[in-house]
Amino acid sequence: MAEMLFWLIAALTIASAAMVVLNNQLLYSAIALLFTLFGVAGLYIYLWADFIAGVQLLVYIGGINVLIIFGIMLTNRISSIRLSQTNVQQGVGGVVSFWLLILISMVITKTPWYQTTSAEPSSTVREVGTLLMTKYILPFEAISLLLLGALIGAALLSREAS
Repeated sequence: MAEMLFWLIAALTIASAAMVVLNNQLLYSAIALLFTLFGVAGLYIYLWADFIAGVQLLVYIGGINVLIIFGIMLTNRISSIRLSQTNVQQGVGGVVSFWLLILISMVITKTPWYQTTSAEPSSTVREVGTLLMTKYILPFEAISLLLLGALIGAALLSREAS
């Protein structure tokens, strides 16, 4: 049952990622991106990475994807919801993607994978939080200051533009 659910989530992720790339309507691509990111969060849960799955849900789905949808909906030059785009390099990208798929498949099938059984970890959130607040506190604070500076700069740029 768990393996069937894994393959269902993987198929949903791949199908929605293909819809992101192949759809000409930007809004539909953004909605397909939402399902792709949900699928990736589900795959993180299968990898026992519950903290990364939570970050995936909060940051990418809750922040970035909503920002993309709002950007599409609130752009001044859009007169219709049916905003579309065309990609003239779709054929070249398809050929390159096909060859990359063949290359990756060959690497997967020819690699002698080491397989072992392991116990499921109880939780990764506590360990990540402890590392962020002890060993990696300086990089964590430096990134927070960088993001604060970017936020202040974006606010200043948006005030000058209007």
